[in-house]
Amino acid sequence: MAVALAGCGGTSSDRTPTPAPTAPLPTAGLAGQQVSVLPLTLVAAEDSLHWESVLADRRASLAKGDSVLGTLLKARAPEVGWLLPEELRRAARRSAGIAADPDQMGSAILRTETLVQVPDPLRSQLRMLAALSGGGGGRYALVPAALVYRRSGGTPVGQNDTSGRPVLATAELSVVLVDVRLGRVEWRTVARGDGDDPWTALTRAVKSLTPGLP
Repeated sequence: MAVALAGCGGTSSDRTPTPAPTAPLPTAGLAGQQVSVLPLTLVAAEDSLHWESVLADRRASLAKGDSVLGTLLKARAPEVGWLLPEELRRAARRSAGIAADPDQMGSAILRTETLVQVPDPLRSQLRMLAALSGGGGGRYALVPAALVYRRSGGTPVGQNDTSGRPVLATAELSVVLVDVRLGRVEWRTVARGDGDDPWTALTRAVKSLTPGLP
């Protein structure tokens, strides 16, 4: 075994794990159904990106992320009846005291890869919000659980490498599909996209959820 490891250049722990490929949205099974799209509540970036000023306004960054996701979902998967965050907020306001504020539901916990069963109170909050939305809601909720930006090169973003090419950052969008009746995560993936600014990278990440389209 030692000889085999030496021939491979070291143990597997010496190498950076290859990320799993992005799983496409299961739109065939969702066609014709209403699916609630929860608002994004977690955006983070590695310090080395120096995007403190770009993402300084947390509320604006979350709203921009919601806009990018919602616009592309409706344009690239129109067979699904997407209920976007603003529609969910209106439903929650109409039922104040009954439905939880979708921006305060703790949905970021679903970014945990090993989590299958949605814990309470999030489970009951998702079920109630779906029931109150869109004239009865639907069975599923799409949750963007976290948006993380990482450096994808050795040169600071916004500068050029020695070849003159801009160095990109990678957006990693953790997305889960929850069956709100069963309180169970039915599908999850991490969508990735590169860009030299947060929103170009996020746009490319979201587009990777619907492969086969330009």
